Amino acid sequence: MAWVTADAPTREELSACVQCGLCLPACPTFRLTGMETASPRGRLSAMSAVAAGVLDLDGTFDETMSFCLQCRACEAVCPSLVPFGRAMEGARAELSAQRPQGRRIRQLVLGRGLASRAMVGTATVGAAMVQRTGTWWMVPRRLRGGLAGLRRLRFRPPSHLGVVRPPTGPHRGTAALLSGCVMDPWFGAVHDATIDLLAAAGYAVIVPEGQTCCGALAAHDGAAEAAHRLAEQNVAAFEGADVIVVNSAGCGAHLKQYGHWAGSAGEGLGSRVRDVTEVVATAIDDGYLPELDEGRGSVAVQDPCHLRHAQRITAQPRRVLEAAGYDPVELGDDGMCCGAAGVYSLLRPDTSAELGRRKAAQILATGSTVVATANPGCEIQLRSHLPRWAEIRHPVELYHRAFLESVPAGGPEPGPGDR
Repeated sequence: MAWVTADAPTREELSACVQCGLCLPACPTFRLTGMETASPRGRLSAMSAVAAGVLDLDGTFDETMSFCLQCRACEAVCPSLVPFGRAMEGARAELSAQRPQGRRIRQLVLGRGLASRAMVGTATVGAAMVQRTGTWWMVPRRLRGGLAGLRRLRFRPPSHLGVVRPPTGPHRGTAALLSGCVMDPWFGAVHDATIDLLAAAGYAVIVPEGQTCCGALAAHDGAAEAAHRLAEQNVAAFEGADVIVVNSAGCGAHLKQYGHWAGSAGEGLGSRVRDVTEVVATAIDDGYLPELDEGRGSVAVQDPCHLRHAQRITAQPRRVLEAAGYDPVELGDDGMCCGAAGVYSLLRPDTSAELGRRKAAQILATGSTVVATANPGCEIQLRSHLPRWAEIRHPVELYHRAFLESVPAGGPEPGPGDR
């Protein structure tokens, strides 16, 4: 065996692939290049060859693994249920262990920086300054697209950590909200909508102070040690909650796989994780949240890969949007990746931009001026490629806005991001 880490792809994971090729049309990098090495089947073959000692874990193998978006579209169509995402994380963990050159700073940022409120706060202040002064020339070229896709940031956004909100409806249990690394300072309005709706649905809402970054970006990049550490911290922080609600698709998909990163305790946490659209859609169906007036127009629905492919959640966001009075419009692309893919847009800007342009063209073809997506990276990518008149929001934000318009004056208490 050429592997040296405990997180490496296992023989069972690799042997599950029967080389049928059904994954090829679903893979965005294969569709862009037509190359077998840019397909899930080709990547699994490369992993198997390295594991058997036939190929070296060298620069060619590194390139083959690094070009993958980890969108996991292949998993959704695989008849053998190959856990491709897990295998890819394992292969990158091996690359980090055996070829650490060029990865140390990046993995320090992903493993330590995103978990540091001070570092994220400093980055937020810098980004807010650039937004207000227009000094884009100060920003490295690879970061400009991401900054252009951000919502308007506050210099000192209020934190949701420590928030406790009693239910405003019949009590149904305790819901703990994942604050996240950038969701709190950059997408606070999504947290506000989530907390308001959970309370209205009968949940006592808490945002545990002891939590940290979920570790998804660290795991995707091969920083396995950091991913294990972050998972263990979150397992302790979320102990006791009936349900753990996540409003970032990538974070939710990773938390649901905490069994690998934090053992049986992590598996227990993962079993309690729900995407916010799952919770809100169920609350609507059960009558805890209302069906609202129709006639708000069409909304183009962009499915984040880690919601559609990894968590297999597609009906619930549409149910939430319909209940808000919108007419969901499909893109007809079978959930093809928008190209954001965590830090992929920084590491592979050309490929990311091409996928972003294609997704923007599909959205524009619908004629909708409102776009719904349930992941921060996707939102940033779409805003970078769509005209400024396009409104891009999380599905629960759109429902929350319609909900506030329908409640009497003095309705739900405003969240920290609204004060």
